[in-house]
Amino acid sequence: RSYTHTNTSMKFAANLFLLFASASAFAPANLNAPRAAQSALFMADDAAPEPVRIGTRGSPLALAQAYLTRELLMEKYPELNEKGAIEICVMKTQGDMILDKSLMELGGKGLFTKELDTALLNKEVDICVHSMKDVPTWLPEGTILPCNLEREDTNDAFISGDESVQVLDDLPDNAVIGTASLRRQAQLMAKNPTWKCVNFRGNVQTRLRKLDDGVVDATLLAIAGLKRMDMQACATTVLNWDEMLPAVAQGAIGIQCRDDDERSLKYISGLNHEETKSCVDCERSFLEALDGNCKTPIAGLARIIDGKLRFRGLISMPNGSETFRTESEGEVADAVAIGKAAGEKLKADAGDKFFEMMVEMSPQQVLGQLSKK
Repeated sequence: RSYTHTNTSMKFAANLFLLFASASAFAPANLNAPRAAQSALFMADDAAPEPVRIGTRGSPLALAQAYLTRELLMEKYPELNEKGAIEICVMKTQGDMILDKSLMELGGKGLFTKELDTALLNKEVDICVHSMKDVPTWLPEGTILPCNLEREDTNDAFISGDESVQVLDDLPDNAVIGTASLRRQAQLMAKNPTWKCVNFRGNVQTRLRKLDDGVVDATLLAIAGLKRMDMQACATTVLNWDEMLPAVAQGAIGIQCRDDDERSLKYISGLNHEETKSCVDCERSFLEALDGNCKTPIAGLARIIDGKLRFRGLISMPNGSETFRTESEGEVADAVAIGKAAGEKLKADAGDKFFEMMVEMSPQQVLGQLSKK
């Protein structure tokens, strides 16, 4: 009984203390306190600045790009070096979760951005970091993409599962190549129609593991992604743009925000790399002019050489049987116009019938020799 009474008394005292403590928290400030004390009190009332929340996919490559963005923000803006000033918010997209189907069967590139777009518009994140080649040419209303970080190497890496095969042309007839990209498939099969391309999705580590397991004889990956994860040693060789023209915006990172978010706009605009932005804008203008989708193999690359913007692009049948190419050059300031003109030219060269066939084909017909494994 004595123990019970003591315990009860202690509980009462504790509750009484909490009651007075809670009441004092809501008491008005002592306006007669010294000015310094008043200032300190009002400073305490001011909440710490809201963190900059970075939305990203959860793959190793996406995370590497998000952490690179965080590092660059911290380097440029001292206030973002404070603990908790930047948060990384990871989310899964539909494209990450469904790996047994090709992107074309699932409905296109927006599969890697829709969830991030929604989080951005709902103010769950402040900025989103994307691989630009995954971003559709249209953006949701209320969002903008004003920043491209300095571009990494744009080329594709050839990775062989056989030490005796060091370059693409060393692959024998009927070799099996893992790729989920119709762009790569079309250019590969144009080189050698006997090669077989199989659907090869998943993150970089998953694809390399399948290669080691002998599922395929070789695969192609963007060298930019390998470099960002310090895995470039995995590449057997790097293909130049004469051997394999890259995807539009390959190797570029884009940062998106809401169009009315002045704070985020200030931060990410300071990270923009003008040369990269000009080249990416040219390539995306080319893609938009073609109304490109995941049924059409499209490649395009802009480079600034000796102060001029040089662009090269192509469209092809998925099996590489028919390819249309274009090259152009002009002033960097005219990047968007150069890309648009190149796209319109290829559209005219290929003719309406070419694009009608792409629209009418089922995913299975478009994939041609592409099979799942």
